[in-house]
Amino acid sequence: MNCSIREEILEDYKMTEEVVKRAFATIEFSDKKEHELVAKIRKSDAFIPQLSLVATNDHNEIVGHILFSKISIVNDNQYTESLALAPVSVLPDDQKRGIGKRLIQEGLDKAKRLGYKSVIVMGHPDYYPKFGFKKASFWGIKAPFEVPDEAFMALELEGNSLDKISGVVEYSSVFFE
Repeated sequence: MNCSIREEILEDYKMTEEVVKRAFATIEFSDKKEHELVAKIRKSDAFIPQLSLVATNDHNEIVGHILFSKISIVNDNQYTESLALAPVSVLPDDQKRGIGKRLIQEGLDKAKRLGYKSVIVMGHPDYYPKFGFKKASFWGIKAPFEVPDEAFMALELEGNSLDKISGVVEYSSVFFE
């Protein structure tokens, strides 16, 4: 499928939230509130407008969305900025066509260009390693909640950027509201 990737703009918000809602409507592990999380992140200091991307089809309709937001990796001696990739959404009828893959790759490339050094994701352990993600525990990075080790992953956007980093990921409070 031909699609274009661009930054989300204010006029997209309502449609983007509908895309996110529809994308997660039939997902078993979903709380069906991902669209609300997107809206909350946009209003928080964790929001990075340049890293909220939409995929549009030939008719300029939004068919997918990805959001990266600011997080920290914290331990007693360190405070390291990073990004959370959450959520990535594609309309059900447009899934399995490479749109999610394009959104992720474009988002990772843009994050790197903007100077971010790492990304954390909680996701499918068979999918995200295709982009270079590894178990976060490899670096001693832990989630602030219970999650299977293989589903909590990290990616270095710059070589060895996580080598001396360890601790617990600190998400924006909007993730827990």
